[in-house]
Amino acid sequence: MVQQAIHQVLSEKYERIFSTHSYGFRPGKYAHQALKQAGEYIALGKSYVIYLDLEKFFDELNHHRLMWLLKTQIGDTRLLKLIDLFLKAGMLQGGLMSQRIKGTPQGGPLSPLLSNIILDELDKELEKRGHSYVRYADDVKIFVSSEAAAGRVEESITEYIEGKLLLKVNKEKSRISQGYELNFLDHGIVREGKLMLSYKSEERLREKIRHIT
Repeated sequence: MVQQAIHQVLSEKYERIFSTHSYGFRPGKYAHQALKQAGEYIALGKSYVIYLDLEKFFDELNHHRLMWLLKTQIGDTRLLKLIDLFLKAGMLQGGLMSQRIKGTPQGGPLSPLLSNIILDELDKELEKRGHSYVRYADDVKIFVSSEAAAGRVEESITEYIEGKLLLKVNKEKSRISQGYELNFLDHGIVREGKLMLSYKSEERLREKIRHIT
C-alpha cells in the first residue's frame, strides 16, 4: 500500500520528463502504440533493427546509481530513505533470509516505475544521438537504414549501457535483424510497416490449435 502511494506521487512527477518513445508501465501508454511507432520506422526504410538484451535487468539494477538518480529529482530525504529500504528488503532463498544488494523486488508496485527511471537515461542518450528507437520496459529496439550502421550503433550503445548505466548486455541474445525477423511484443514487422505475428508467436498458436484439435 505504501509503495503504491509513493508510485502515484512519483509517477505524476516523472511522467512530465519521460520520453515519448517509452511505452511500458506508463499511464496512457500501451503495446500497440509501441508497435505502431516501430512500424512507422520500418516504413521509412529503417529496416535494420538492433535488439539489445539487458541481462537480468530487474535482478541486476544498481542501487547506488538508482538512488543517485532519484536524488537529482527528489529533495525529501525521508522518502529517499523509505525507497532505499524497499530496495534492500530481504528475500527468502532456500529457506534462508538474505539482504538484497542489487535489483528491484519482483512484483512490487514501485519496481516498474524505478526501472523506467533508470532506463530514462538511456532514452535521453538515444535521443541526443538522434536515433530512432522504441522502448517497452527493458525491451529496447533501435532502427537504422543499413547493416553497417547497425553494427556501429550496437557497439557504441553497448559501451554506454555497460560503462555508464552499469548494466550488462547479453551479447549472445542481442542481435541485428530485419523487421520481419523481430519478436517485439510477439510481433514482427514487414517492409511496409504492417504487423505480422512473430515466428515464435505463430508456432505457439499452431501448437495450441494442435492441442485443442
